Amino acid sequence: MKPAPFEYHAPRTLSEAVSLLRDLGEDTKVLAGGQSLVPMMALRLARFDHLVDLNRVGELASVKRRDGTLRVGALVRQARIERDRTVAEAVPLMAKATPLIGHFQIRNRGTIGGSLAHADPTAEYPAVALALDAKLELASAAGTRVVPASEFFVSTFMTAAEADEVLTAIRFPVWAGRCGFAVEEVARRLGDFALTGAACGVELDDSDRIARAAIGMFGMGSTPLRASEAEKALTGNPATGADVAEAGRAAAAESDPPGDIHASAAYRRAVGGVVVARALRAAIEEARRA
Repeated sequence: MKPAPFEYHAPRTLSEAVSLLRDLGEDTKVLAGGQSLVPMMALRLARFDHLVDLNRVGELASVKRRDGTLRVGALVRQARIERDRTVAEAVPLMAKATPLIGHFQIRNRGTIGGSLAHADPTAEYPAVALALDAKLELASAAGTRVVPASEFFVSTFMTAAEADEVLTAIRFPVWAGRCGFAVEEVARRLGDFALTGAACGVELDDSDRIARAAIGMFGMGSTPLRASEAEKALTGNPATGADVAEAGRAAAAESDPPGDIHASAAYRRAVGGVVVARALRAAIEEARRA
């Protein structure tokens, strides 16, 4: 199959890109890495009159750490995130999630902004952004705005971004102190979409109690999910006595997984709880060693 005919645009600045989106109308799509969009267009699962390619907009490809925040440009490649020392030190959870995304060929072209804007509920980055309370910067010809990750993911493949907006950057808070992070997932084969997964962070206080817990789940609903009740249940407990199995069950109870040809909803819920427990256990152990 080949894509339906479309007109191609290659702006060199963000200003030019948002002007194109304003002028071309709603039947326009932004192209970043293209690792999800291009196959969908080739199979004619999606079609657009115009394609606005952001790959020449260099201002969207920076990584900067400042004042307790890591700001990652939307056009930063996943392969760079996987190797970048600044990312690994500031937001370890994102660095740990990246090798699980597809295969290295995918990560060489795929971008963080493309993954978040695509809003696949089985993807790793949306769950990481949600767990870490990231904020997403959006730009249009009318101006800019910032949307919390908790409000960005609306439904499967749907976000709070308007048709004339471009996701320009993601701001991640940098955790300090004794912290540990882990990502666990279950997939049929390495590189496949996850059937279920969890991205977890834990911070311990000086008395070895859990001061903060963050649990993001993917493949467990129509959007990435935050296991808020499970986080509250863990907070304040001694790290050595934390019942991660119970936290996993509580997290699974907050989910609403789909059923399909790959796995039933009951399977995803049961395995999802185990995956959350594994990620929490690993995160706690890492925090204790910090």
